[in-house]
Amino acid sequence: MPNQEDKARSSSITRRSLLVLGGAALAAVASRPAQAALRLTHERTLSLYNIHTGEHLREVYWAGGRYLPDALHSINHFLRDFRSDQVHRIDPHALDIINAVHRKVEARGPIHIISGYRSPATNAWLASVTSGVARHSLHMQGQAIDIRLPGHSVHAVGRAARSLRAGGVGQYPASDFVHVDTGRVRYW
Repeated sequence: MPNQEDKARSSSITRRSLLVLGGAALAAVASRPAQAALRLTHERTLSLYNIHTGEHLREVYWAGGRYLPDALHSINHFLRDFRSDQVHRIDPHALDIINAVHRKVEARGPIHIISGYRSPATNAWLASVTSGVARHSLHMQGQAIDIRLPGHSVHAVGRAARSLRAGGVGQYPASDFVHVDTGRVRYW
């Protein structure tokens, strides 16, 4: 049977434990706003120019640790098949690739878009009239974007894209653009 001394020791350990746990809980709660603020200040922004439509778009598409659905919707529309006006979901990782390439080459102006989504009909037509268009292009799945960064050579942009090892990279110096996609890692 515990004596008074044992009871006092037992209750002081309990109080001490509670104080330690309470202090730890208070510290965790107090640090959450600071952690949330840090996440909220880290954003991914795209500044785009479509060479075919003349449209400009600047969107924060990722913030607070997540992709922003409204911004993705706007970007999907911007990267539509301009020939047929069809809109398709663009793989957000393709957006991350062009964002990272833009930062790597320290480009100042917008990313010039040559091609985003292509409908199967548009892709088939392009493949029939142009060499270098894949019949099963990842453009048709919204997983490929062709870009140009004015002031930066195709080789510099291609080198930056290849360094990411995030998907396919094709350099087209004669047409002055770089193809990036979220497929398997390969280069041409």
